[in-house]
Amino acid sequence: MRRFPTCLLLLVILTACGSAGKGGNDSGSTSDLAAAAPYQTATPIATFTIVPTVINVTLPTPTTFTYTVVQGDTLNGIAQRYSVSLESLLAANPGVKPTVLPVGTKLVIPTGNAVPGEPTPSPAPLEVRQARCWPETSGGLWCFALVQNDYAEILENLSAQFTLLDSNGQELTGQTAFALLNILPPGRAMPLAIHFPPPEQAQSVVRVQVLTAIRLLPGDTRYLAVAVDNTLVDLDASGRTAQVSGRVMLTGQGTANMLWVLATAYDAAGDVVGVRRWDSPSALTASAPVNFDFLVSSVGPEIARVEFLAEARP
Repeated sequence: MRRFPTCLLLLVILTACGSAGKGGNDSGSTSDLAAAAPYQTATPIATFTIVPTVINVTLPTPTTFTYTVVQGDTLNGIAQRYSVSLESLLAANPGVKPTVLPVGTKLVIPTGNAVPGEPTPSPAPLEVRQARCWPETSGGLWCFALVQNDYAEILENLSAQFTLLDSNGQELTGQTAFALLNILPPGRAMPLAIHFPPPEQAQSVVRVQVLTAIRLLPGDTRYLAVAVDNTLVDLDASGRTAQVSGRVMLTGQGTANMLWVLATAYDAAGDVVGVRRWDSPSALTASAPVNFDFLVSSVGPEIARVEFLAEARP
């Protein structure tokens, strides 16, 4: 097997999206493709044909989106975080009681406010470094859009619309993709992925439009700083499946009861060819690092390198 080390990656991370389905492995659980595509790539396929690419990044107007309640959240705190009034947040979520807010509750974040003049969250324009689809032998398509955070702040709640177009520019179908992690640190890139089931036209082009990317407020204590090190990538004989391993350390105080590691596989040309998220079965503390070990596969050419991001919250 071919083996090559990857460099140390340091980042702070969080989660705010809904949970994905899980499948087990020896050192934890990973998102299950059948239950929560596109969190895990499909079985590698023989064809390397690339669908022609169109990148169309537009700064959208503020749109309604959902937020999943985590431990320690309050309605007033959520309203302040997204610059909406408490009254409009309650109006958008009938039946929600301010005094009872269970973890996992999905809240609709309104686009406007009941109080005139108050700001609404504005999606930040993001650079889409690439948008590419890889066809499956079954006729489906895996599409990836690699977004780059060039801001000084962490970005939260990333989503994008993927639209397939025919040769005449007519829309064939579309889907909304949400980031596999829920924040993107400054200076880092992360893929958004979506699967179009068969049948799809192999000669379609994909258009990507960023929908949401909210700048994280300073002093947000929901997320913990972590570092990923000791990473190792072992490729199989085909070069299209990699066993990845490493260690995640907490760089500050506290305990992370939720920990995700995201592995993104790139080919020799620098295009995203696979992605998988690993869910830790154990808590992370400053005195007890967590080791990870899982597989990531390519839906395109051979894997040339793998990059890692980690996300932790109390």
